[in-house]
Amino acid sequence: MGGTAKRVQASYICRMTGTALILAPPAAPSARLPQADQAALEEAVAILEGVSIPARIAGMVGGTVDGLKRRLPAAVQRNLDSAIAGALETALKTALRTDPARTPGGISSTWFHRGLVAASGMAGGAFGLPGTLLELPVSTTMLLRQIAAVAAEEGEDLSSAAGAAECLKVFALGGRDPADDAAESGYFALRLALAEALQVAAGRGVTTLLPGFIAAVAGRFGLPVAVKLSAQAAPVVGAATGAAVNIAFLEHFRTLARAHFTVRRLERAHGTVVVRRAYEAIRDA
Repeated sequence: MGGTAKRVQASYICRMTGTALILAPPAAPSARLPQADQAALEEAVAILEGVSIPARIAGMVGGTVDGLKRRLPAAVQRNLDSAIAGALETALKTALRTDPARTPGGISSTWFHRGLVAASGMAGGAFGLPGTLLELPVSTTMLLRQIAAVAAEEGEDLSSAAGAAECLKVFALGGRDPADDAAESGYFALRLALAEALQVAAGRGVTTLLPGFIAAVAGRFGLPVAVKLSAQAAPVVGAATGAAVNIAFLEHFRTLARAHFTVRRLERAHGTVVVRRAYEAIRDA
């Protein structure tokens, strides 16, 4: 019997007997994906819901996140968001001009970018806080190139403004404060907040991302950058730790990029609703 006929018959029986009709909701799609995709999503959840980079850096230098933030001069703290926004804009204009996986001599892009950010971190740290501020656009550009290389491997279209925006989102995903409310700082909550801030001028390339979106990413990226600057601020000590901090940055954001673009790839294959349901089932378990 068809679904419509069943509902009509049930309604008639209820009128005859005076009983209430309670229709069961449609069955929800399974929260599990095919085995290989489920395993990939489990790895992504562990990364995206894991330890934040500010906490990692604080552990490296033997302090707390709040303590490192307070060590920055007030003038730097006031101007940090604009400095980060400028670094992101510079990175966006330069990092995606060429294939991010292409490197001199065919060196692995991971090792090539690792070497560059280590060198820039050491050079910046050797000159204390002014040096770390000067090297910020350089290290940010290297980070974005590594993120873009991962995105391309996972099937993102880097020639589109939307693809570039997804790369920038990774900087925001890495800016979670350990003290944040999980309901507000979780992966999908943050993606929703960024989606609201994102406006793209259709068909006009990656440089048309509007300042509001850059500012939203900069606001999230500000915490790890503040902790990084503070860790590198002392001359000599900064030179010794600058390379290590920058490498930690690179590894963290490269790993985050892999997780984020894995989720994106699975959404293209299975649909956003199915993947989000599977993601939340893994996280809650």
